[in-house]
Amino acid sequence: MPLSINTKKLEDGTKMDPNAPIVDIIKLDFGYSPEVPVLKDINVTLDKPEFVCIMGPNGVGKSTLIHCMNRILKFTNGTIMIGGNDTKGMKLKELSSYMGYVPASSEDSFPLTVVDTIMVGLQNDFKFGTNDDDLKRVYETLRMMKIEHLAMRNFNELSAGQHQKVMLARGLVRTPKIVLLDEPTSNLDIKHQIDVTKTLSMLPKLKGMLVIMISHDINITAKFADRIIMLSGGGIYADGTPSEVLTKENIRTVYGVDADVIDVNGRPHIILNDCFEDAYIPTDLGPLED
Repeated sequence: MPLSINTKKLEDGTKMDPNAPIVDIIKLDFGYSPEVPVLKDINVTLDKPEFVCIMGPNGVGKSTLIHCMNRILKFTNGTIMIGGNDTKGMKLKELSSYMGYVPASSEDSFPLTVVDTIMVGLQNDFKFGTNDDDLKRVYETLRMMKIEHLAMRNFNELSAGQHQKVMLARGLVRTPKIVLLDEPTSNLDIKHQIDVTKTLSMLPKLKGMLVIMISHDINITAKFADRIIMLSGGGIYADGTPSEVLTKENIRTVYGVDADVIDVNGRPHIILNDCFEDAYIPTDLGPLED
């Protein structure tokens, strides 16, 4: 049975407006103190299911941005709208019914099988217990992530890469309208990085999901992303298609790296040459969170 997007009315009666952008971020600021801004005047509209990658060097606020979106962090100023609803007025439980999240790394340890670990991801659906439909959804997600052979393995016995795939499956099993992924391929070898990223890039078309992923792999992102948001200095430096964002000039300015950019099958491919000391670093920002 194919998975379907969770479109039911939320727990408190809140309805998502199908004509509103899926995510609308308006004049967003965040800082741990007024003297130390981390994000400044972020404006992003995501109005359709697509595979969006957030890029930028360490410390520019990539994780901070998605933590503001799912309210792990309380932003200082601005508005984040989800389906036409201000997230400030939404309960965390209802927000989680619409938005999935997979952190960059997890120290979670479960004395459970992989099937049971992924089943935990269904418990946000405001119900208790499981049924045959739940089990079908779990096994479909296992097959999608190509880890069905791990189904009855103990979660605690898995390698770091297998662990990461299971946590990703747990975040996807409900097929939320939005899923936020913080470097979901960081523990995977190159083959599985490509395979997982390719799978994620197909979810907008296959499942109608908006997939937002933080990535440091410039060429895998260039190959699969529909849209790239490049952060620098706590703000958006570039936003557009891979060809529009991953230019020689942008890479040099933001990353401080000299690179050649060639076209491969209509996608940019980056050949890294050398690094410089002139990457864009604003003088008015304090220490930043990645």
